[in-house]
Amino acid sequence: MSKILVIEDEVLTRNMFRDCLEAEGFQTLGAEDGLAGIKQAREHLPNLVLCDVVMPKLDGYEVLNQLHQDAKTATIPFIFITARTEKAARRQGMSLGADDYLTKPSTVEELLEAVSARLKKQAILRQCYDNDYQPPKVLVDSGISDCKTSLHFPSIPEHSEVFEFIEANYNKGITLCDVARAVGYSPAYLTNKVKLETGRTVNRWIIDRRIAQALFLLRSTDRSVEQIAEAVGYQNTCYFFRQFRQYQGTTPQVWRESH
Repeated sequence: MSKILVIEDEVLTRNMFRDCLEAEGFQTLGAEDGLAGIKQAREHLPNLVLCDVVMPKLDGYEVLNQLHQDAKTATIPFIFITARTEKAARRQGMSLGADDYLTKPSTVEELLEAVSARLKKQAILRQCYDNDYQPPKVLVDSGISDCKTSLHFPSIPEHSEVFEFIEANYNKGITLCDVARAVGYSPAYLTNKVKLETGRTVNRWIIDRRIAQALFLLRSTDRSVEQIAEAVGYQNTCYFFRQFRQYQGTTPQVWRESH
C-alpha cells in the first residue's frame, strides 16, 4: 500500500485530500506546516508528498529544497498543490525539482490522476534499477575528430540537460554541484535521481566521459599523459593516474602501448 504525506496548513483541505486518497486505498499522513512535514517525511519515508506552497513556519519551496538535500528523501515524488496560479510560481516550483504542480481548486480526478502517474513512474524506475536496467544509448562525439568515443549517454529526455552540460563542460573541471546548479536541482536530489534511472551517479558520468576522451587521445595523438589529463579536465595528473587505473585496470602508458 502506497503511503502519501499531505502537507497542508488548512485543516479542512488537508482532511479532504486525505479522505479522497484513503477512499482509493492509499495510506495517508498529515502535517500542518512545513517543519512538521519535513519531520514526517524523514521519519516515515512516504512514497509521495503532496504539499501546499504558502504555509506558516516553512513554505513549500523550502520543504522541497530540504527534502532534496537529504539522500533518504531526495527521490520521493513531490507534487505542489496550491492556490497560486501565476506562471512564475509554477516555474519556481518545477525548477526546484517538483514532479507536478496542481492549482486549487483541483478535482478529485485531477488529484488522483497526478498521484497515480507519479507513483507508477516511480515504481517503473525502481523496477528497472532493481533489474540492473541498461537504458537506450547513443554515441557521444568526442569533439576532436570524426571518431567516436566508447562512452554512451542514456537517451532519457528528462536528463538531456544533465548530459548536454557534462558533454559541453567535462574538460573544465566541473563537479556534481556545477551540474546541479546548471539544471536547477539540488546536488543530492539530482545524483540520486540520475543513479536511480541510469545506474550511475552524476560524478561517475563525468569521470566516464573524461576517461573516454582520454582513451581517444591516447590512441589517436602523441600528446603526453600530463597534457591529456589537463585536456580532459584534470588539474592534478596524479589524480588522473589514480582514476584511470581504477576504471581501466592499468596505467595510461601501458594502455597506449597495447592499443
